[in-house]
Amino acid sequence: MSTATTATPTRTGRAAGATADYLDQRTSVGGAVKEFARKVFPDHWSFLLGEIALYSFVTILISGVFLTMFYVPSMNEVEYTGPWVTQQGLHMTEAYASTLRLSFEVRGGLLMRQIHHWAALIFVASIVVHMMRVFFTGAFRKPRELNWVVGFVLLVLSLLAGFSGYSLPDDVLSGNGLRITDGVVRSIPVIGSYLSYFIFGGEFPGTDLIPRLYTVHVLLVPALILALIGLHLLFVVLHKHTQYPGSGRTDKNVVGYPLFPVYVAKAGGFFFVVFGVIALMAATMTINPVWNYGPYDPSPVGAGAQPDWYMLFLEGALRLMPGGPTEFVIGQYTLTLNVLIPAVVVPGILFSALALYPFIEAAVTDDRREHHVLDRPRNRPFRTAFGVAILVAFFILVLAGSNDIIATHFLLSINDITYVFRVLIFVGPALAFWFTKRFCLSLQRKDRELVLHGHESARIVRFASGEYIEVHKPLDEHERWLRVQHDPLRPLEIGPAEDARGVRRKGHRLDALRARVSRVFYEDRVEPVTPAEWLAAQSHGEHDALEAPAATQAPQLTGGGRHLVEPDVQDGERRPTGGGRNLVEPTDPDGTDRRG
Repeated sequence: MSTATTATPTRTGRAAGATADYLDQRTSVGGAVKEFARKVFPDHWSFLLGEIALYSFVTILISGVFLTMFYVPSMNEVEYTGPWVTQQGLHMTEAYASTLRLSFEVRGGLLMRQIHHWAALIFVASIVVHMMRVFFTGAFRKPRELNWVVGFVLLVLSLLAGFSGYSLPDDVLSGNGLRITDGVVRSIPVIGSYLSYFIFGGEFPGTDLIPRLYTVHVLLVPALILALIGLHLLFVVLHKHTQYPGSGRTDKNVVGYPLFPVYVAKAGGFFFVVFGVIALMAATMTINPVWNYGPYDPSPVGAGAQPDWYMLFLEGALRLMPGGPTEFVIGQYTLTLNVLIPAVVVPGILFSALALYPFIEAAVTDDRREHHVLDRPRNRPFRTAFGVAILVAFFILVLAGSNDIIATHFLLSINDITYVFRVLIFVGPALAFWFTKRFCLSLQRKDRELVLHGHESARIVRFASGEYIEVHKPLDEHERWLRVQHDPLRPLEIGPAEDARGVRRKGHRLDALRARVSRVFYEDRVEPVTPAEWLAAQSHGEHDALEAPAATQAPQLTGGGRHLVEPDVQDGERRPTGGGRNLVEPTDPDGTDRRG
């Protein structure tokens, strides 16, 4: 006989329960929390890139609150009397003086400044790498096109936040960056001079810029970023998470772990890892030592005046643009092409193409289906090659923005370096595109070879007839599924220009254009292995006796690349493989879906 005992709730437990019940009755939050806690997320290291961006931004907010207590956003001039001896008696703005005070007089101020700066650099870097992962795996496809646009706007806002914060100390380095910004703004036809006057409150540098940048940096941009982060995460929950291809993973399910308690614990721990790494970097690696530059003065000019890495590509574009007769006077306006083209036109085209790419790809490929399983980059050669070409162009511009540093460190001619980069900016992306596309197609051919013939085993067998063969090790069902699950991709086929009555069909020209562009995407392709090809490859005549048992156990083929493999079948019965690793959607013998 056993007796059941019920623990008496403690006073704290009763208070917590009453509070939760009070909130649930008035907000109905209990259902939302219950639903959200059951949300399943796949487990892959690359999904942590977005979390790094989120946790870096949280670190920026925490350190930024500390800095706002001591920083003075004013351009009023004062005489410095602090402990930094080399600048005592110098006239400087209150913004720069307060930055020196933060660095040398406020306890922990320098550490917090460097935590803030390193977190900003990592924030932008993690957004860029996260978007690269989304781009190369096709995670931007329907229904996530709008979420891609949200992420793109977050990237632009992160650049604005970084640039506005970088300019606040009002030192020589940031002042030179603002001088370049003024030149870029003024190069915009018609509205450039008015826009510059509005930003700086008069002629550069004016007396209102630092307070305006401070408002943008601590109020406007963070509020927009927080709102878009919330929207971004809401889309992730609504659309369910993407997952990498593998056996048992389809567009109708998610293989992973629930948010609570697995991912809650992992996310909490990962935040402290990110914060700890940033704090360690800030404590051991100097970043932006403004005391070495001095207060802003337009007269000092020297090598090594580079902005933070995420703005260095603009610096490189400006340095590569030739001078010469690139200014034209039209009426009362001066058109400065050597600034307008590299700093406005080219970035505008590239950023617009990046923002609109999901819609462009969907239009030219006529792909209207929902996608929740990611692409392997090798299976999308054009997209992968295009992305690599853009990255190569970016890195060339970054190096070009440091041409003076390269010249002084390696004792080279800065003119020769500039000429080399001017050639590379055209040749490098083209070569990168060609090589990457060929590489992806080669990997696809290798996948076909493995599916049809298996892995080389280095086992050589001689038959009685004297023939020598190498016995290949067949792929298991999981590896085979990974290599054949993608759909065949082919250029669009359009109807005739005229209908049966000889009337020209509306929209034919647009369809013809889409067909031509789709050939650029998919004309060079490698088809996935078909069931007929796989069956033919398994028939080796007298060689069959040498193959492993799994090779002679032909799965039931249902047609199409993604249906090439089926779950393990033994004695006519389906054996579960566990852990969501079924190779096709689980169905009853009568063909009905059992997922629920």
